[in-house]
Amino acid sequence: MSDRETDGALDLTQVRTFLAVYRAGTVTAGARLAGLSQPTVTAQLRSLEKRLGYQLFDRLPRGVAPTAAAAELAARVAGPLDALELAIGRPAHAEPAPEPPVRLAGPAEMLATQVLPALAPLITAGVRLNVTAGLSDELLAGLRAGQYDLVLSTVRPRGRTVVAEPLTDEEFVLVAAPAVAARIDGERLRAEGPVALSGVPLISYAADLPILRRYWRHVFGVRLTAEPAVIVADLRAISATVAAAAGISVLPRYLCAEELETGALIALLDPADPPINTGFLVRRPGPTAPHVDQVAQHLRTAARAW
Repeated sequence: MSDRETDGALDLTQVRTFLAVYRAGTVTAGARLAGLSQPTVTAQLRSLEKRLGYQLFDRLPRGVAPTAAAAELAARVAGPLDALELAIGRPAHAEPAPEPPVRLAGPAEMLATQVLPALAPLITAGVRLNVTAGLSDELLAGLRAGQYDLVLSTVRPRGRTVVAEPLTDEEFVLVAAPAVAARIDGERLRAEGPVALSGVPLISYAADLPILRRYWRHVFGVRLTAEPAVIVADLRAISATVAAAAGISVLPRYLCAEELETGALIALLDPADPPINTGFLVRRPGPTAPHVDQVAQHLRTAARAW
């Protein structure tokens, strides 16, 4: 079939080429899958974009990133095209089309400590991942723009452009190294609250002490107005800094469970109603690729033990 535009149905060859590039992640690899030259693939993609009236890929230094419109198109055409090729056979010069990498994003600490170890069996079984770490609001914006397939978010998404399901609850713990804990009057802390912590350096994720402020409000019922001694946007670094006796902080229990077990960190309080934050598994509405579904289901199962 030719690459010229028509006023009728879409050129099936162009759509098949688009799907190859979408799955491969680069024009070069997509050309190999389709059994075509790279210039031919580029020309077909441009013709298809002109015919559709919207952009399908953002060109990156390495490869291409599908737009939200491309993700929707791929979801609509992948099943019918795969069924057609199964019925009539693939071209002899084309390689078998692999599943595209699952584009997964979330907080760096959660990815490193819980998510990626849980997904190891899928990786060894052939599932490919393209993982991005970042802040929830930024990652959710990327999900809406079609940059990711799944996002683990520590904030509840708003609006109907994404589908969110609660995945896990993280409990927050006020922690200190043993040497620092020994200098804090535990009885006074339980009786009088944060006045017992006066003068103890605070280690915070951000300048506005978001996690610490939430703990102070929930447990002590007061507003925290102190200045942090250390600001570091990595909860693992905060855990290490606190364990080195630099000060105190509030951490998710999953992140410091081992240190609490070994005694490297001490929980300064054990409130009956500790602060809890819910983590969400978020995707765009509509059908998703098989490996995306597989990763999502595996995370749902694994999260029951988190």
